[in-house]
Amino acid sequence: ERTVLAGDASNRRYDRLRRGGESAVLMDAPPEKGEDVRPFLSVAAYLSGLGLSAPRVLAQDQEAGFLLIEDLGDDLFARVTARDPGAEMTLYAAATDVLATLHDASPMPGLARYDAVTMTPLAGLAYDWYLAESLDRNDAAKAAFCGAFAPLLQAETSCTVTILRDYHAENLLWLPGRDGAARVGLLDFQDAMVGDPAYDLVSMLMDARRDVSAEVEDAMIA
Repeated sequence: ERTVLAGDASNRRYDRLRRGGESAVLMDAPPEKGEDVRPFLSVAAYLSGLGLSAPRVLAQDQEAGFLLIEDLGDDLFARVTARDPGAEMTLYAAATDVLATLHDASPMPGLARYDAVTMTPLAGLAYDWYLAESLDRNDAAKAAFCGAFAPLLQAETSCTVTILRDYHAENLLWLPGRDGAARVGLLDFQDAMVGDPAYDLVSMLMDARRDVSAEVEDAMIA
C-alpha cells in the first residue's frame, strides 16, 4: 500500500509504503531536477553515529535518487503539542538535548561554513523575492541592508558546531519509546553546515510556525 506524505520545499517526494505490519518511507529525489541523496546519507550516518534518531537507510539507489528509509511515524512536535500542550516542556527539553549532543561532538567533516558571508545574502532574500514581485526592484536598498547586516553577523557568529538549519516543530518527531536525545526523530537535515551554536536553538524556540511558550523558551536557553 502506497500513500503520499507531505513534501518539503524541494523537488523531493515522499511516499509511505506498507506491507503487512511493516512500513517504510520512499524518498524520490530526482537527479534530473537537481536533487542529490548523498548529503542526506552522509549527515544521517553522522547523526546515527552520535546515537541520534536519523532515519535508518534500508535500501538506496543513488544514481536514480531513491532511498528507502525508516518510517519514524507521524508525531511531529507541532501535532503532539497541539493535542497535548502540557507535553511541550518535555519535548523541547529532549530536542535541546539533541543540540547539546551535537555541540559536544566534533563538527561533521566536510561541511561548508555558515558564516557571515553566506548568511548575509540569505537574510536579504526579501529583496530578491517579495520586493521584486510587489515593488520596483531596489538593488541600492538591498546593498545598504547587506552592508549594515554583514558586520553584525561577523561580530556575533562563530562556526564551531554542526547545525541542521531546519530545526523546528515540523521537522522533529516524538519517539517516546526511545531513550534520552534519541526520543527526537530528525528530518530534513541534508543541508547541514558548520555554524553558530545558537542557530538551531533560535530556529526551534522562535519558530515562525508555532508560538513556543515563554516558560519553555527561557528553560531551554538556560
